[in-house]
Amino acid sequence: MEKILRQTYSVCPVCLERIPAVHVARGREVHLVKKCPSHGDFSAVIWRGLRDLEEWRGDQAPIAEGENEQCPHACGLCPDHRQDTCCTILEVTRRCNLKCTFCFAEGGEGEDIPFETLRGRLQTLAVPGKTLVQLSGGEPTVRDDLPRLVSAAREAGCSHVQLNTNGLRLAEDEEYVRTLADAGLSFVFLQFDGTDDAFYRALRGRDLLGVKLRAIDNCARFNLGVVLVPTLVPGINTGDIGNIIRFAVSRAPAVRGVHFQPVSHFGRIPEIPSNSGRFTLDELLAAIEEQAGDLVQGDSLLPSRCNHPLCGFHADYVVTNEGRLHPLHREGGQCCGKVVSADRNRSFIATKWERPEPPESASRDGGDGERGCCAADLKSFDGFLRFARRYSFTLTAMAFQDAGNMDLERLRRCSLHVFDDGRFVPFCSYYLTAQG
Repeated sequence: MEKILRQTYSVCPVCLERIPAVHVARGREVHLVKKCPSHGDFSAVIWRGLRDLEEWRGDQAPIAEGENEQCPHACGLCPDHRQDTCCTILEVTRRCNLKCTFCFAEGGEGEDIPFETLRGRLQTLAVPGKTLVQLSGGEPTVRDDLPRLVSAAREAGCSHVQLNTNGLRLAEDEEYVRTLADAGLSFVFLQFDGTDDAFYRALRGRDLLGVKLRAIDNCARFNLGVVLVPTLVPGINTGDIGNIIRFAVSRAPAVRGVHFQPVSHFGRIPEIPSNSGRFTLDELLAAIEEQAGDLVQGDSLLPSRCNHPLCGFHADYVVTNEGRLHPLHREGGQCCGKVVSADRNRSFIATKWERPEPPESASRDGGDGERGCCAADLKSFDGFLRFARRYSFTLTAMAFQDAGNMDLERLRRCSLHVFDDGRFVPFCSYYLTAQG
């Protein structure tokens, strides 16, 4: 028996025209169902019923008829968009040194964007003292002048500069990592699909685990915080989620957290997705609780309040001396249920993902050798704050949308924007790809 739960808008996966859509309950699952006048009926699972959908979503207002009529094709941002920019993505190259099975940017072919063009864009996009810019691609580290771009971002007034990378060059070129750190790089988003090379062979075409470990070590050497970013694909690496978390915790404070990305089918994809090829947000939440055991407590995983709750979650911890995760926020706390501004969210994540300078007496290996010297001062309030800052750790997720499951209610709350010819474009509309 089917039941319509909610009205919204989406796009046709074939022609990408905006069309009405509904959330339909089918047993425990919830599907996004829509019909294109030209291409017929479509349905995509968006929730498996492993958590209460309405409780997780909260009091989000649905899209009213006639609202956002030009969305998603006139994004730029429109007056109806509900959230400011938290993170600005700036593509710096189309080149890449991998040929991944799944790639939202279809990197590999193309060329670098000229340095002076990028410097001009940085000066246009930056709000001095606020902006968090992510240098992306393609693979940004194929550029020899990437440290100059980091410096240019700082000179333009960006408070935080993030690198999105597969880590190949960071693993191979220690001097390159040093120049990035000296230029003012804040932290690194490192592609990290699991703790076994089989996952990398399936998703990236070659063994890469050793490369990832060397990249983390080199970043730790120059005090660059690393966030591990797994792309989760059913049938490949969704059974390794607990191992990824345990590995990340073991490498704190060099590793600052894990940012999960359930696979989305846009850009370069191997085939048109079926429901069995989707990994929903509630499946990820259930997998963390099951696979991580008592390391992660379920009530510490909270819905996103900067983006739409169906777009992701966040969890905030301190890694203890015993290698446990002590949650700093839990379900039912004062922050729960309140919409968070992009400015506040940006400040929060930057504080968590950037590494503070280590104590002078600490070891320089980025590993557990630092923990003892920090723990010695835990009896004082200031000492505890230093320890909590040093050993901050997050679990976060972003469930990107594709043409099959695009929900414009979610899109209007997006705070992750691509800078394109003077416009700030929501991530999922910028990379939207037809599936027909």
